[in-house]
Amino acid sequence: MTLDIEQLQTELDGKNPRVILKKAFELFDNIAISFSGAEDVVLIDMALAIRKDLQVFSLDTGRLHPETYRFIEKVRKNYQIDIELLTPNRDLLDGFVKSKGLFSFYEDGHQECCGIRKVEPLKRKLTHVDAWITGQRKDQSQDTRQAVPEIQIDTAFSTDNHQLVKFNPLLNWSSAQVWDYIEAYQVPYNDLHEKGFISIGCEPCTRTVLPNQHERVGRWWWESGAKKECGLHAGNLNK
Repeated sequence: MTLDIEQLQTELDGKNPRVILKKAFELFDNIAISFSGAEDVVLIDMALAIRKDLQVFSLDTGRLHPETYRFIEKVRKNYQIDIELLTPNRDLLDGFVKSKGLFSFYEDGHQECCGIRKVEPLKRKLTHVDAWITGQRKDQSQDTRQAVPEIQIDTAFSTDNHQLVKFNPLLNWSSAQVWDYIEAYQVPYNDLHEKGFISIGCEPCTRTVLPNQHERVGRWWWESGAKKECGLHAGNLNK
């Protein structure tokens, strides 16, 4: 299938998330929702009103908070859906931990660890779908996500033989809009949000933020700079 991405982006620019989801499911049968946080459950909640046979996956890095594992199970049971857990390549992970230990990211940055625990498993998954849906929002990062469109060719994970399309339905929503929806529709959320966590990743790399601090301040806080990305979306972002 050949798509005119520019025309579709013009059509979907600024549209309601439900309109974007409906178009995504019209265009693609083999399409998956990436699930990890509050935004993604909002997408699942909306998507189930459009299509019942959702393909949902989540990255199990092996370093998530206990609350996050319980959150994944809560979502699975609440919506009666299958959630595929993507795990790191055992050989890559064993070699990395053996040579550098469990906390090397505090010394030389998070990219290598995220590459093994997140990016590689995601890459494996995305070779088997034609499109994916993410919960990215512009206001999650003023430095890297301002130019993200509602629909795009995923240049990070496309190959010469496989063009991958990426949808970002909640792009223009604020955090407040996400939580208004969660409250209004009684959507499950991670219990860590009640303990001061906003942006939640792996346990060693996530901490609470102070009032009025940006949500990404709590991620990889020991690193300088504001461009806090793990690599899942970095290839498609404004750098």
